[in-house]
Amino acid sequence: MKTRQISPSADFMRSLLIISQDYGIHDPGLTEFGLLSQCQDLATQLQTKLPLAQEIELIVTSPMRRTLQTVEQSLGWLIKRGVPVILLAELQENSSKPCDTGSSIAMMKKEWPQFNWDAVDPIYPSKTGLYEFSKDAITRRGIAARTWLRQRPEKVIAVVAHSGFLRVGMSYRKYYNADFRIFDFGEGYDEIGGRLVEWDLTESKGGGLGKSPKGIAGWETQKFPDEAVQLREDEGEVVDKDENSKLPEVRIVHAVSQDSQRIAANN
Repeated sequence: MKTRQISPSADFMRSLLIISQDYGIHDPGLTEFGLLSQCQDLATQLQTKLPLAQEIELIVTSPMRRTLQTVEQSLGWLIKRGVPVILLAELQENSSKPCDTGSSIAMMKKEWPQFNWDAVDPIYPSKTGLYEFSKDAITRRGIAARTWLRQRPEKVIAVVAHSGFLRVGMSYRKYYNADFRIFDFGEGYDEIGGRLVEWDLTESKGGGLGKSPKGIAGWETQKFPDEAVQLREDEGEVVDKDENSKLPEVRIVHAVSQDSQRIAANN
């Protein structure tokens, strides 16, 4: 088997998600502000101020509605040039809440016929197996996504995903609305799946637009249902284990206003 010697660069962009206090909205799209303002600002930044964006050879995105909208609105200029788009189920958001759960492939094929859905994992959007909301599954999914990216022949790849998953499964960085970061794969395999090394261009100022928190981030704000139950029991509360599936997820990113989006990579 031939070993690939070139590690692709990955240009991680946050997609934008409707944020309201109602986490019951299933697979929501972008707000008007996110779609027409923030996505357009990102497109302008990439087209006019980031030479590397002109070298993007492939766009890889979560199959969720808000990331597809971000792809079309912020990277549509690349699609018009013929840059292909691949939908990768591994890039979906972490939690099993309706807002972080995708729509059926059959439905999305009708809604987004311009994209190829045939290669999307048929399990999608079920939150089971590799896609369940657990630390183990998210860790394994991050390894799978990084391995997939590292094995690609393209040298510059745009990845549109969700902030929660990018933070704990991919890059250990936080992403603010409509911001992006640039990474190379480090040499060797000191981390399973490959280690992402951020460019100083985006690390030093907190994202390409300077909107994102600086520094390394990880699991510290991510709580899973079983962990929340244990915490309540440790505090002396008698917990009905049937409540486990109903416990709220700790928010991964904050909303500044009702027009703010959760990243994908993006919220």
